[in-house]
Amino acid sequence: MSGERPLRVLIADDHPLFRDGMRGLLSTQPDIDVVGEATTGEQAVALAGELDPDLVLMDIQMPGLGGVEATRRVLAERPDVRVLVVTMFDDDATVFTAIRAGARGYVLKDDDKDDVLGAIRTVGRGGAAFGPGVAARLVDFFSTARQAVPKESFPGLTDRERELLHLIAGGASNADIARLLSLTPKTIANYVSNVLAKLHVADRAAAASRAREAGLG
Repeated sequence: MSGERPLRVLIADDHPLFRDGMRGLLSTQPDIDVVGEATTGEQAVALAGELDPDLVLMDIQMPGLGGVEATRRVLAERPDVRVLVVTMFDDDATVFTAIRAGARGYVLKDDDKDDVLGAIRTVGRGGAAFGPGVAARLVDFFSTARQAVPKESFPGLTDRERELLHLIAGGASNADIARLLSLTPKTIANYVSNVLAKLHVADRAAAASRAREAGLG
């Protein structure tokens, strides 16, 4: 990497011990500069605009705006910024929702530090990187050769309702969905009611079955 400027990294996580540990680790790397720290999703969005980082290390669960919605907003305002999710959540719903939001990488906080550093460099330089456990999930998912479901499968649903249906089909609860999408449980309950009405089904189980038959989840 001789001759390249150091990667500018913004850390977004509400846990001081994690931020301190990550900052300490990255401070030993001559090709990486930590330019700022955010403790909420809102701060991450604001600092991504102010500090011009190459990469945001994004936690999923933070007070207020969660990491998934913060990723969407960062990339909407600064599409040149890359986002690497660093979290403890490794369930399918969280992994795939973060990737659909635009994250270019996903590692777990208990992954080996060399794997995390490698992912930071890869994503920061424009590539994609996933920790060993997450990579295995992606391989399993794509090995089934599932095709993207055309909107014609559920023409009456909005994009947000389709996203919600995908999460329901994947087994996510209303609380899970509220956390992932940074919406209130009441808002999620209203969305679920709308989806059930539009699909003409009586409950979540029936909606999930319809969605899985179409390839969602």
